[in-house]
Amino acid sequence: MKHIIVGTAGHVDHGKTTLVKALTGHDTDRLREEKERGISIELGFAPLTLPNGVKVGLVDVPGHERFIKNMLAGVGGIDLVLLVIAADEGVMPQTREHLDIIHLLQIPRGLVVLSKIDLVEPDWVELVQEEVREALKGTVLAAAPIVPVSAIGGTGIPELLALLQEEVAKAGEKQGSGPFRMAVDRSFSVTGFGTVVTGTLASGEIKVGDAAEVLPAGLESKIRSLQVHGEKVERATAGQRVAVNLAGLEVHQVQRGYVVAAPGILEQSYRLDVEVHLLPGAQKNVENRQRMRLHLGTTEALCRVVLLDREELEPGDTALAQLLVEEPVVAAKHDRFVLRTYSPMHTVGGGVVIDPNPPRHRRFRQEIIASLATKLEGTPDELLLQQLARQTDKLLTVEEALGQANLSSQEGQQAVEDLLAKDLAVKFRGENKDFLVAREVYAKWLESVRHSLEEYHRSYPLRSGLPKEELRSRHFSGIPNKLFNHLLQHWEQAGNLVVREQAVAVAGFQRSLPAGLKAKTEAVVNAIKQGWWQPPGWEETVEKTDLPREWQEEVLHFLLNRGELVKLADDIYIHREPLQAAREKVLGLLEEKRQISLAEVRDLLGSSRKYILPLLEYLDREKVTRRMGDLRVRA
Repeated sequence: MKHIIVGTAGHVDHGKTTLVKALTGHDTDRLREEKERGISIELGFAPLTLPNGVKVGLVDVPGHERFIKNMLAGVGGIDLVLLVIAADEGVMPQTREHLDIIHLLQIPRGLVVLSKIDLVEPDWVELVQEEVREALKGTVLAAAPIVPVSAIGGTGIPELLALLQEEVAKAGEKQGSGPFRMAVDRSFSVTGFGTVVTGTLASGEIKVGDAAEVLPAGLESKIRSLQVHGEKVERATAGQRVAVNLAGLEVHQVQRGYVVAAPGILEQSYRLDVEVHLLPGAQKNVENRQRMRLHLGTTEALCRVVLLDREELEPGDTALAQLLVEEPVVAAKHDRFVLRTYSPMHTVGGGVVIDPNPPRHRRFRQEIIASLATKLEGTPDELLLQQLARQTDKLLTVEEALGQANLSSQEGQQAVEDLLAKDLAVKFRGENKDFLVAREVYAKWLESVRHSLEEYHRSYPLRSGLPKEELRSRHFSGIPNKLFNHLLQHWEQAGNLVVREQAVAVAGFQRSLPAGLKAKTEAVVNAIKQGWWQPPGWEETVEKTDLPREWQEEVLHFLLNRGELVKLADDIYIHREPLQAAREKVLGLLEEKRQISLAEVRDLLGSSRKYILPLLEYLDREKVTRRMGDLRVRA
């Protein structure tokens, strides 16, 4: 089901709130000050049922110049606008500013309502319509129908509803799939429920019980309950006006301008890469690093406009820029914004977000400008690939990658298939999720891993490989250990490397002694083997065979790992052949006597207590024998 939000716009006292009451039966002036002054200060909301039974949300925004920021907080989430112009006054300053804002935000559909026609003669209505049509030229509402009405007398209301019904039917649908996000336009407390926030769900679906993240504060919460048009619901979808009851948060912790979203999808940022357009009617150029007011969703923040390819932006021009914001903001790719001058405050421009969390750029760099142009105009697979290419130290699930690239589920899945088909991305599974990596990043990761492993093998040719945790901390500290193991498994299945318990080696690596050590190592092994059940100590043996000190520990670990030597106790190592022979003799004696003493084993092997005690303790550990007091029995 399609969910549409309709918003009003227009100069103060041109009859927006009266029109909303005539259409819906609801008075959206809810503050006492609004009642007393007869103007809207805050946003007002009301449900509207069209003649065909379709229900839409209607947002009434303030028209007074002092409350433009409140107007901007409400107009950002609407699909269709009703630009209200009073017939007795015609196009006024806030009419033009609201029209500029509608155009900058690229609100796709709209109707122009010529209100208060009961106050003027019919000829005058025709003259005002001509003035309005002239004002609409060059804007998104240039071809919008103009509907004369009298909200008090009811004239034109049926015609307005019929046209509104037609426009709603033509309106596009918001992105209903993927993670949810909602810009907060109101926050208040309800006795017995706690903190409630309202806004228009920009994308995804939200359900009672869902985990939620409140940004930029970075607070965790859960959806306790939901309301749409005053009715309790279990879920809400993109395009609906929603009241969200957040669990575990105080009302002062959430304010207008914050964003409620699925956890891990969005990040706060002090920088935005944008395409910015200066209105033709702007009175002055915008200079590089000029301080301005940014209106993004329901957020208002001060920023500096860093022009990337010029020193000034002239009226009517468009340029690539980076906004340096003075407080953290939250955005998604393709979000639209408005810029107003710092003081006095006038709407002068706006544009679209290209990258919501970019690095700082140097100006006049052609490669940066080309990259931003691709991000702006690129196809879904190009946008997804650029997003993946930025992830040089962490892994994204397919869902996270699509969310950060601001792609719908349908176009996103196609983009994933296209990238995989072109071998521009790699997908692998881990933790019951599909992860996506740009092929270029994947290749660099693998190259760095192979380089580290080969360097390690050269330094330690007798070791089985580089410890996994050391490899992860060197190159993949941003990837959790369990997920890193899945990545290693993926590389192993592809034949790139081998995982040996807690060590990693390049495929085909075999431990081998350097040529100069082979003879000396064999001499060490033979000396210990010849000692049979009374082997010489390790230190004594390596000194006699002249094994270089820097290699002694490496050779020992090598021989132990290969199983040629077995450690019985500190400095007592036995060769595997006499150890196996001793095992068989002990088991043979146990067959005869069922229980044996240390002295009996000593006499059997013709050795001494110094060697027989650690030998029996080794057999106990290996579950060959079991100690019972001073005796041993078969385990």
